Amino acid sequence: MRRLLIPIFALGASLAAVPVAAGERVQCHTTYGGETHLHVARPVASPYGVESVPIGSYFLFRVVFEGQPRELAAVKIYTYADLDHGPVLIHQSTHPLPLANRAAYGFTGLQRVYEPRRDSELEYWCERVGGGRR
Repeated sequence: MRRLLIPIFALGASLAAVPVAAGERVQCHTTYGGETHLHVARPVASPYGVESVPIGSYFLFRVVFEGQPRELAAVKIYTYADLDHGPVLIHQSTHPLPLANRAAYGFTGLQRVYEPRRDSELEYWCERVGGGRR
């Protein structure tokens, strides 16, 4: 049995300047090859330091929780194919703040990303956690 990995994407240098509630974070649940992992993203002032994490041998998954500037505040989710010549973006979604969880599958709904070479599928959904009610 494989262990559950919980990578922390990034911590904001100054959470006070981020227009989100204190303690707010995003949790994304990915399922690939029968394994489910939890990924946690916290607000960041700049997306450039946020790394992607490998999912299986083909996918790279990246969640950017950008809290500022206020007019651009959003959660952006990227899925890349990890090819021999480098990563290639195959899926991207943007969710402007404030985030509102739905009854099921958080604020993204259940998403499926397909890769053409191995005919496999990555499923994910993300939810807002903490920070009080909106």
